[in-house]
Amino acid sequence: MRSLPTALALAFCLCGCRHGGDPALGHGFSDRFDRTGLGSDWFNSGGPWRIVGGALSVDHAHNHPLWLRRRLPRDVRISFDVTARSPDGDLKVELFGDGKSCESDEAVRRDLIYTTTGYVLIFGGWHNRLSTLVRENEHAWQFQPGVPSRRDVPVEPGHTYHWIIERRGGHLAWSIDGRPFLAYDDLAPLDGPGHDHFGFTDWESPVTFANLVIEPL
Repeated sequence: MRSLPTALALAFCLCGCRHGGDPALGHGFSDRFDRTGLGSDWFNSGGPWRIVGGALSVDHAHNHPLWLRRRLPRDVRISFDVTARSPDGDLKVELFGDGKSCESDEAVRRDLIYTTTGYVLIFGGWHNRLSTLVRENEHAWQFQPGVPSRRDVPVEPGHTYHWIIERRGGHLAWSIDGRPFLAYDDLAPLDGPGHDHFGFTDWESPVTFANLVIEPL
């Protein structure tokens, strides 16, 4: 993840076009990434996403998420495994976003702060110095009191972490390896069209994801 810039900016793009509306999650979705190509279940907004050895691999995506082409219900459980391939950590996902947005190339060049369309969960961001759970602005912890964040648990490179993320109503709970990590209570939770997709994302760290399971609650 980039160094801490001095200016705040809305810096996103609508990356590519998709035809038709994405289907609802239904009874659930899972992906073991046991193939060679990304497949039609995923929308790549422009990052170097690929499948290698039964895992989703990425490096230097610069906030170009890989979006799942399913609409999430309001209450949902999302679980997966994630591994950092460098000491920089920076493991992150977006959820309840619009399923298509990404950071513009111009914003990346100018090192502007990226404002997403959903929630962002970051473990070991900013060169493995801080973890946070934010709504839309990944730097919200800098200027909004009470934004969930912690500095006491760095990412261990090579360790495979099991994440579980649940939302019930306005309560978002995140656990790692079976232990509560961060939680967020939103009085006006993001929901409905424009806020109903899940995506893996990345800034500049090499990361792999595996064993995704999404279930309605």
